Amino acid sequence: MALRPVLVNIKALDCSAVGRFWGEALGWRVIDEEPGATAVKPVGFDWLDPVTVCVDVIAVPEPRTTAKNRVHLDLATTSVAHQAELVARLRSLGATPADVGQGDVPWTVLADPEGNEFCVLEPREIYRDTGPIARVVVDCADPRAMARFWGEAMDWTLHEVTDDRAVWRSAKEVGPYLEFLRTPGGRTGPDRVHLDLLRYPVDDQEAEVARLHALGATDLDVGQGDVPWRCLADPESHEFCVLARA
Repeated sequence: MALRPVLVNIKALDCSAVGRFWGEALGWRVIDEEPGATAVKPVGFDWLDPVTVCVDVIAVPEPRTTAKNRVHLDLATTSVAHQAELVARLRSLGATPADVGQGDVPWTVLADPEGNEFCVLEPREIYRDTGPIARVVVDCADPRAMARFWGEAMDWTLHEVTDDRAVWRSAKEVGPYLEFLRTPGGRTGPDRVHLDLLRYPVDDQEAEVARLHALGATDLDVGQGDVPWRCLADPESHEFCVLARA
């Protein structure tokens, strides 16, 4: 029994506009799957048998607050020139510079058209085969505690755990890394960006949810109503969903 991260879920006032931005940013298809939901994924992607982590943008009525998101994407580049070209292209698409206290760093911090922060990394050898998303980064207080919970929750391979970070990647060594990064400051409101996870076909959804409860997850009511997925929070209150396969 185990789960796989399959989607980064971004809430937006205008899901189509934010979805189009991320489609252009990542070079992926944009599909308005149903009213209020825009999928951003590479050609041929099957979320029931994923080989990467994609993006879903979901419409909500509440505007984003000024608080920094606890989850963000880092984009990969292959050269200094590529980094500069990507930053320029993203700014032409509506991205704006963002200051999250990063100081003088070799990467560039931007925000999408609704203010969701992300980074364009300088070229790093480790991310040369990840695709456009180098890593999904989650702010946390205790990476070692997150390693214990998420290491049991997922079937991804743990590459590193220290007092500062816990890092995983798919057991197939494809797609982005997932990094829980020790970051000052706690949760200041509902998560605007969160992970969606998927069980394997042979596993039972309710059994998976019970297993997560035993690891320290709690049920979460975000007004979802009667839906086939389950909304939960990890021991540091990071929101996530366990998707249904139907």
